[in-house]
Amino acid sequence: MKRNILIHPDPRLKKLCEPVTDLSDPLRQLADDLLETMYKAPGIGLAAPQVGVLDRLIVLDCEKGENAAPKPLVMFNPHVVAVSDEQNTYEEGCLSIPDQFADVTRPAEVEVAWIDRDGNAQQQGFNGLWATCVQHEIDHLDGKLFIDYLGPLKRQMITRRMQKLKRELARA
Repeated sequence: MKRNILIHPDPRLKKLCEPVTDLSDPLRQLADDLLETMYKAPGIGLAAPQVGVLDRLIVLDCEKGENAAPKPLVMFNPHVVAVSDEQNTYEEGCLSIPDQFADVTRPAEVEVAWIDRDGNAQQQGFNGLWATCVQHEIDHLDGKLFIDYLGPLKRQMITRRMQKLKRELARA
């Protein structure tokens, strides 16, 4: 089921999410809903707080080629266990901050541990767009948005645009 994506500023986007302690069927359904919502948006990553659920759950799929097979990843309780010294800068956007983009610098490579939808512990290294995306989505679980990496003026400008967008959507 496609879910509504919260738009910044929404206080739920700034909250620390709770670890998932029991992989229930409703949580697996939430993961499926997140994937469906992400693909329809369209986006390459989505975190549970972006749909108003404060659980540590993210989904991502950074396969972007026209004929690329989908490669969805579902991560419960993901956390970064190691980062490279090398940095990469990507122009990031966010489904909760539509049509706004900015360069963000993050570690170029990360090692991430998580629990998959079957309850199995996983660990994998990511680089390139995948590394940026997984870090961006994990940030959501800690109440951090990509605009938090920007200077105060740019961050305020984007926040004002989002407030205006929310007012326009409320009138529609």
